[in-house]
Amino acid sequence: MDRPEALSQDGRTFATWLAETGAPPAARDLVGRLVSGGLLSGGPAENSLLETLFYVASAGGTGPLLGYEGGAQETRFVGGAQHLADRMASALPEGTLRLGEPVHTVEYVPDAARVHTPRGVMDAARVVLAVPPVLAGRLHYSPALPPLRAGLLQRMPAGTALKIHAVYARPFWRAAGLSGVAQSAEGVLTETVDNTPPGARRAVLTGFAYGAEAALLRRQAPGARRRAVLDHLTALFGPEAGEPEEFVAFDWLAEEWTRGCFSGHLVPGAWTTFGPVLREAVGPLHWAGTETAVHWNGYFDGAVESGYRAAEEVRRSL
Repeated sequence: MDRPEALSQDGRTFATWLAETGAPPAARDLVGRLVSGGLLSGGPAENSLLETLFYVASAGGTGPLLGYEGGAQETRFVGGAQHLADRMASALPEGTLRLGEPVHTVEYVPDAARVHTPRGVMDAARVVLAVPPVLAGRLHYSPALPPLRAGLLQRMPAGTALKIHAVYARPFWRAAGLSGVAQSAEGVLTETVDNTPPGARRAVLTGFAYGAEAALLRRQAPGARRRAVLDHLTALFGPEAGEPEEFVAFDWLAEEWTRGCFSGHLVPGAWTTFGPVLREAVGPLHWAGTETAVHWNGYFDGAVESGYRAAEEVRRSL
């Protein structure tokens, strides 16, 4: 990936590009927060223009990505996305899925591999690593991974979003003719949605903080963080928003098996130097996960695409 335009785009952040557009500050701030935050779950100074363009292009534009009706934000899983994993698992032969057994070491030779878990060792002709790059980089490999692959895993951190749930006795915003969906160019929350489960006895407003705003909230004590978020919700939806029955802040960075969200992204300058090995097998080791997808990178669709691609690689290699 040495085309001059790619090198130029990879050497500039999305924030730099936004500043060069000459657009009004409010417009730049909103676009930066919605694209870098709502899509890449960070700030516009954290990702290169090339990474941002690739991510947007993988889904066909910002319309499909940010859209509700007919877009990526249109639907969700009732009861949570875990149902999808549970149903897939139920179709597997008994004993195929082994939970509570995280791999910590991967040994490999040209035609075979051995993975080590706290409960034992498993031998395989091929291994597909379909975990986030930030977690794949924490595994021990013997022999060590090739320098470009190791460097890639070091340069693909996960996003840094914070998710906030405010629970109320009723969806008061609906009575005022409001949807619960909001996008803000300033304040600690970039986006909010009505996250009330179907048939629930209580109502939920969910908000997302990204980039600098998420970092600001992390530095605050829980009480101050709660107040900052509720002040923002009050400004959007009125006084009732400031008095929830329950308040929950969820931080993916603190989760052992994610270490961030929503997916991993190459840091500025990494696409043109380390990106070419993103999907390249290392002997018997194949790489999957939504971060390796060409279409709908970062989404379930991308994860499924990567699985088919990795499975086909394994089939051909055997």
